[in-house]
Amino acid sequence: MASSKPSQAFKTECEKHGQQLNLYCPSHLMPCCDECISTSHSKCLGIKILTEAVEKFKIEKSKESVETNINSTLSFLEKLIRNKSKNNETGENQCGSIKKSIKGIRHDINKHLDHLEKKLCQETDIIWNQEKSKITDFISEIEAKKKSLKEIKEHLQTVTSQISKLQSFLGVHQIEQQVHQRQRYVQDLEDDERTKEVDIKMKQNDDIEKILNKLESLGEVIVIMKEVTMNIDTSVKREAQVESQEPSNINNMTMNIETKIEINMLKEISDTIYLMGGRVIVVERYGKINLLTSDGQQQKQLPIPGKASSVTQINQNTIAITYPDEKAIKMFNMENEKVTKVITLNKQCMGLSFSNNSLAVGLSDDEIRIIDLGGNTLKLIQVQNKSFLYNLVYCNERVIYSDYMGNAVYCVDGSGKQIWKYTQDLTGPRGLCKDTSGNIMVADCDSNRIIVISKDGQNSKVLIGEEEGLDSPMCICFKRNESAGFICELFGKNLEKFNLSNG
Repeated sequence: MASSKPSQAFKTECEKHGQQLNLYCPSHLMPCCDECISTSHSKCLGIKILTEAVEKFKIEKSKESVETNINSTLSFLEKLIRNKSKNNETGENQCGSIKKSIKGIRHDINKHLDHLEKKLCQETDIIWNQEKSKITDFISEIEAKKKSLKEIKEHLQTVTSQISKLQSFLGVHQIEQQVHQRQRYVQDLEDDERTKEVDIKMKQNDDIEKILNKLESLGEVIVIMKEVTMNIDTSVKREAQVESQEPSNINNMTMNIETKIEINMLKEISDTIYLMGGRVIVVERYGKINLLTSDGQQQKQLPIPGKASSVTQINQNTIAITYPDEKAIKMFNMENEKVTKVITLNKQCMGLSFSNNSLAVGLSDDEIRIIDLGGNTLKLIQVQNKSFLYNLVYCNERVIYSDYMGNAVYCVDGSGKQIWKYTQDLTGPRGLCKDTSGNIMVADCDSNRIIVISKDGQNSKVLIGEEEGLDSPMCICFKRNESAGFICELFGKNLEKFNLSNG
């Protein structure tokens, strides 16, 4: 009889701290001890007693779900290996095509240069033949004058003492007149252009030097990372084995300013986001894009031409930025610092948000367009805003956007149907972001407050205001999957690092 494999014993103590596991973090789907909570999960919302989580745990159903996820993940990984292997073959073929294209470029350049060479040589022959003909004709003319002068000299010898004095006088004077004519001819030659020496030279086209100095390469080989639909159906998409984090009660929510950091950009700010990995981007309105370290210190300005407005992150290495004046969205690779794609639309591109492999972009003040990463329109939502659509959040097939001049925050679905509208006590709402429970944080700029609106749009609470030193908050953003983040002031003087807790 085959022996069955003994079941694995799972520890009920924390391997890191040696304490009993007595709590559960639904944000990270893991049991924790008291010290884990204080050191690593202090910013997580919805911490539960472990025994309560265990009570709701259905083992057979969970095992079945886990096994399904294992099989789904294995299937996905196998498919990914096949795709990447095919990608490898495609890359080899593309590399060969690039080299062939380079040779084609070189052939076209050589062909054009051969044509220019032949043309210039023909022009050289034509011009020289014209000058050569002028020189030959001039030499012939001089030879004729020279010959006639020699004949006059011979005629002079015929005037001798054998003839009368009168005849000698007349003869000499006639000859002297002929000589004077030849002398005047020679004197006139001083002003004759034909006596000048002819040099044939080539004046090089100045554009050649410019082209040679500017042409550092025949082209640039770039890597474009195309989004692939993952289609992975597992509980890794934040579906816990036990009941996931419940919607938080905003009445118990508190926000504390941990640090105020002087950034002193002293320019109006239009957007701020927390990047994966912890760095921060602050966008100057119609200006530059500033990259900050995780502690808010200026690192550099990203080398992207144009006047930016809004920014969102596509993946670990790629961000997308709107440029209203250009009616464009630019994809920028953070690693090689190159613009990899430009999507041009027919209206001023304002606010921008990324979700589920698509972008929601606010166009002027009357349209929100959902597009894929290739720029193709997926959905078109007509709105009526009193101000430009500078600030919006796209998530779960819904778009939440603020109307600064209309003192309102709206939530609409993909068809444009209004889910809710919030207007209570808002004075100049600007930047928006969502917490881990789906509640909306609003930077209410003119009232110097941060307000939270419940995910259903029915309730709100003022989290911080002027009493905490807040001044014209323009943008608010969370660190990925955490309850900490930054608030950026309208005129770029300070960044406030905050922590959000629930009860």
